[in-house]
Amino acid sequence: MFRSRSKDEQAATAKVTADQPQQPRDPQAPKGRPTPKRSEAQSQRRSRAHTPTNRKDAAKAQREARRVDMARQREAMASGDERYLPVRDKGPVRRFARDYVDSRWCAAEFFLPMAVVILVLTMIRVPSIQSIALLLWFVIIVLIVLDSVLIWFRLGKRLQERFPNDNLKGVKAYAVMRTLQMRRLRLPKPQVKRGQRP
Repeated sequence: MFRSRSKDEQAATAKVTADQPQQPRDPQAPKGRPTPKRSEAQSQRRSRAHTPTNRKDAAKAQREARRVDMARQREAMASGDERYLPVRDKGPVRRFARDYVDSRWCAAEFFLPMAVVILVLTMIRVPSIQSIALLLWFVIIVLIVLDSVLIWFRLGKRLQERFPNDNLKGVKAYAVMRTLQMRRLRLPKPQVKRGQRP
């Protein structure tokens, strides 16, 4: 019952299949997959041809790809090209937050220059100048806190009006952190002028 077929039976089946004429495939019949475009086929051939064979070549290719991505990202940071920005900066919501911050004067962007001035003033061994430096330090911190709170609430209101259905998590903190950088050092580079409302 479970034995293998004899050689005679196998030969008979082979003869029967050989006698049947093979039916050619209809040229109009679908082949089950779309024909790839020439450019796609060429790129697939190239990628197969350039696949590294050992770990050293693979690591080198990976480093090169990472370098190209980073260069593209730096270029996008300078030009504001949305396609190559990091995930943290992508999307219309983040762009609006950046434009909102860049369109106004912020107290926090003057923190670094003021900190240098205050540091120089504290080094002078005159009590009245040191007390002025201390007062300046207090004033700049209060101004930064008030300005940040103002931006937080005003931007939140504008975002709710402009993007009611989008995910707004972390956008206000993103905008406040951007105010801490001097305007010319901000990345992505500002795309609006001061006073030009987004």
